[in-house]
Amino acid sequence: MQAMAQQPERKNAVTFKGNPLTLLGNELKTGMKAPDFEVLANDLSPVKLNDYHDKIKVISVVPSLDTPVCDAQTRKFNEAAALFSPDTVVLTISMDLPFAQARWCGAAGIDKVITLSDHKAGSFGLNYGTLISELRLLSRAVFIVDKENIIRYIEYVPEVTSHPDYDKAIQNLKLIK
Repeated sequence: MQAMAQQPERKNAVTFKGNPLTLLGNELKTGMKAPDFEVLANDLSPVKLNDYHDKIKVISVVPSLDTPVCDAQTRKFNEAAALFSPDTVVLTISMDLPFAQARWCGAAGIDKVITLSDHKAGSFGLNYGTLISELRLLSRAVFIVDKENIIRYIEYVPEVTSHPDYDKAIQNLKLIK
């Protein structure tokens, strides 16, 4: 938790049901090199950005899979992933425990999205500027990172309970070669 205290704070960066919240970490911009992170797979093995070095990465960030908007967001990207090229991977990252993610995916029939947990260290949230200080949850966001780990698209959703712009994300993904 000490590392979180040293992170830049972006007060009023997002809202949750209209109430302003603070995000920890820097706001990323398109064209930047994507920061590394370490999260956990459903089997508790560590996963880093470079584990997908040969893939275009769609990173869908949700607070918790067990909420209606997060459920819908993950299902939407799971459906869309069937249309993506084989060199594209969809990662859904949340603070949910890996066991809960595996249970949810099984119950929801999610088979194309890889769910990853940031619960252990908040590495992703801190490095991508999505960690909500007051809740220790991730703020809703979408990042598209190319094979060279350059960020090509970002949407930080301003209201945590709102959906991202799925169509805009998918259109931007189509522009990456």
